[in-house]
Amino acid sequence: MKTGKRAGYRALEGMSLNMFTDDELFEIHCATLNVLSDTGIRILDHKAQDIFDGGGCIVNRETNMVRIPSHIVEDAIQSAPSSILLGGIDSKDDFLLKAGSTIAFTNFGEAIELIDPVTKERHGTTKKDIGDVARMCTAMDQIDFLERPVGADDVPGVVQTIHNAEAIFNNTTMHSFIGSGNGYSCGKMLEMAYEVAGGKDKFMEKPIYSATICPNSPLRLNPDITEVIITASQGGAPCLFIDMGLAGATSPVTLAGALVVQNAELLSSIVLAQLVRKGHPVIYGTSSLAMDLRTTTSPVGSPSLALFSAATAKMAQYYLLPSWAAGG
Repeated sequence: MKTGKRAGYRALEGMSLNMFTDDELFEIHCATLNVLSDTGIRILDHKAQDIFDGGGCIVNRETNMVRIPSHIVEDAIQSAPSSILLGGIDSKDDFLLKAGSTIAFTNFGEAIELIDPVTKERHGTTKKDIGDVARMCTAMDQIDFLERPVGADDVPGVVQTIHNAEAIFNNTTMHSFIGSGNGYSCGKMLEMAYEVAGGKDKFMEKPIYSATICPNSPLRLNPDITEVIITASQGGAPCLFIDMGLAGATSPVTLAGALVVQNAELLSSIVLAQLVRKGHPVIYGTSSLAMDLRTTTSPVGSPSLALFSAATAKMAQYYLLPSWAAGG
């Protein structure tokens, strides 16, 4: 089993960037609690509304706003585990992801074009490409688990996520993070994962796949998002929540304000997962950055992305949750 290196460990090793004092982290947390309890999160799915309602939240069925009392948020944070066993299809690829100190590396996802290594020509991504890149990543010692690298754009969009998962399960022995699209697709992906793992019980003990879920900014969880949270939590797949706010566009222009909004979106997602299945494993993640207001683009790899990633890691450490941050 691989456990990764350590970040912020008090020794002459590891990596650390201390952006906040404990008091500042607490202040961000309190501001987030105020947003969740006073403003709330827009939830459009009635099933998700029912779950929040049954868990003690205040649901306005006319405006679709769900206000989450502070004690429910605190309970959800405490019930989420601080370490997650990311099972590999081959046990040698098991990875124990721990809050606070573990460093792990994965490939970047979302490529929309590839350069053919033989012809050097660019082409749109296909299902075959997923398998090819998955095998390459599996052969690299530097990569600890697999993120869905490209999409199968040669299949209909409504079933693309299912084809993505099939290509991944057949071409890697590592744990995989795969976007699920909606609740139906997530259910089908879980069925495949159960077969690969040797049954649902074995998958529940050591999940080989995690659902990648991106909350909507500002302060909104669309029906496809809540469907996947519910289905994945019920089915035992860890939930990787990656917020993708754009400071100056979908979230406040200041780093502090954008961080509070991001935190509210992530914590509301964690609350839903914990209300569905208390103790369900979740990962606190980000790919947020600031919009370039001159060109109205989102420059991945800019200094703002690095700041958001470092700030998110510190917030996750504050909550004793495993974290995930994008690299540019």
